[in-house]
Amino acid sequence: MKSAVLYNRFLNMASICFIVFFCACTTTSVPNLYRDAEMDFASIHTVVVMPFGNLTTDRMASDRVREAFSNKLLSTNAVYVVPSGEVARGIAKAGVTDATIPSTEEIVKIAAIIKADALITGMVSEYGVIKSGATSANVISISLQMIDVQTRKVVWTASSTKGGISVLDRLFGGGGAPMNDVTEAAIDDVINKLFND
Repeated sequence: MKSAVLYNRFLNMASICFIVFFCACTTTSVPNLYRDAEMDFASIHTVVVMPFGNLTTDRMASDRVREAFSNKLLSTNAVYVVPSGEVARGIAKAGVTDATIPSTEEIVKIAAIIKADALITGMVSEYGVIKSGATSANVISISLQMIDVQTRKVVWTASSTKGGISVLDRLFGGGGAPMNDVTEAAIDDVINKLFND
């Protein structure tokens, strides 16, 4: 009789611990998208993807993500993406001090030189391997914004975080998805947010 009571208490405590564990592993969704309701995105034909800022320890992360994003955006056939060499020429000719965060005047100068309708700036805040105990996985976190050249306003922003350590990785081990797959997933996510309301 006494062992049955102890067994029931053990099951109750195990159930509570199980529920607390899985609640702690869930994430909440925060708004990570802004679209200007007054903006006619169909009027944008040529886009400049500026060099992305880099808050990671990997010095090449922003360049890798920018090139992958530019190629993926161009492959949608929705807009023409100015080649990065032409962008670099426009940045140099406009005398931009920090290409990752251009001023309004610099945006207008670059757009006039390159003949663009919009500029996209971005930030890579996480890129690489994260560890939790003996488990590790790749993660990427990016945020982008589009600035309309005519109005000089931010008309779209989006962010995405992909990869990381899942509950299954924690329980059974594993290294998560390859960095290339994680990067493509994050880029696909932000591009979908650009073209889908």
